[in-house]
Amino acid sequence: MTARAAEILSAELQRGTITVEVERSLMPASEMFGFAERINPKRSFLFVSKVLGRHIPVRPSTMRKTFQVLASQIAADLPGPVLFIGMAETAIGLGAGVHQQYVTDTGRDDAVYLCTTRYPLGTPLLCVFEEEHSHATRHLVHEPTDLRIRDLVANARSLVLVDDEASTGKTFSNLFAALPETIRSNITDTVLVTLTDWSDGAAAAKMAGNVTEASILSGRYSWTPREGVAAAPQVPTFDRPAREEVFPQVDRDWARLGVVDHGQHLHAKAADSGVTLVLGTGEHVWQPFLLAEKLEQGGAEVFYSSVTRSPISEGHAIGSKFSFSDNYGGTVPNYLYNVDPARYGKIILCSETGIEHICGDLISALGQPVVVVDREEGV
Repeated sequence: MTARAAEILSAELQRGTITVEVERSLMPASEMFGFAERINPKRSFLFVSKVLGRHIPVRPSTMRKTFQVLASQIAADLPGPVLFIGMAETAIGLGAGVHQQYVTDTGRDDAVYLCTTRYPLGTPLLCVFEEEHSHATRHLVHEPTDLRIRDLVANARSLVLVDDEASTGKTFSNLFAALPETIRSNITDTVLVTLTDWSDGAAAAKMAGNVTEASILSGRYSWTPREGVAAAPQVPTFDRPAREEVFPQVDRDWARLGVVDHGQHLHAKAADSGVTLVLGTGEHVWQPFLLAEKLEQGGAEVFYSSVTRSPISEGHAIGSKFSFSDNYGGTVPNYLYNVDPARYGKIILCSETGIEHICGDLISALGQPVVVVDREEGV
């Protein structure tokens, strides 16, 4: 791919104007992202990725291409072990894809992937840190239970941090600072991996030691608030009694407790005719992606997307929005963006909670989706 000339893009949002200057892009900026407005008092704007498979349905092959481009920018000879960490919830699948591709490309067996999570597993934690601008600020990083993976993490010499985008770099620095000193003191090399990097060098500047960056698009942004706008909106909650919370199963988990090898274990058939949509839910996105990719490689026309807890207003890159209750319980709304069920011959909805926990409104809205549950029965 060839880097493209700088370009200026902007959007008028209700609360102000977001403007970006794209300095470097390995793909056309218009194919990489669009703008939208967060429903969040801390930050009003959002860069909506068109290649992430989170807010906009994407072909799995397009997502795989981004994994390849990002992994190719990470040095094959990083000092090992190498610890990859992907940020919940948006970049869990991206982090897994970059890690898997890096392992495939390099043949290394000393690279481990962990993702942050908003869900406690009831097992020991490595650290807790904050993502101040997020709709859900608290991130948990669990200690691996597998002895070999735990040893790789404890002795990591290189750290690869993966997020969908960087604007200030503070999330990366907060995570690094929260890691145990026994791990931080071993790290000699850090790689910051993003699809889009708007930090203008600020992300790398907040880190210590030998820091490199890998991205598909980079530049800088500016936000101009609009005068006279009413008070900032609060993060939505459902005005209804909380349901009993359902937590991920430790025995079925993978990246929250660390993974070296990515095995696929979800199975479903594509539509006999028409287009198939595979939907992940929340943090359960990587195994559903692998299912979508397998179906596409088998010759089907497939798109992949995911349910998310991120509240966004309709408009700009968000063409449609459907809200419903969280399958993990509680009063946090979930959202499905830019999905018209009528476009698909078959929808496969993947969940790590039981089907009885999936909101009936979502099932009805999707028509008759095939529900694939990745959970031990009766638990």
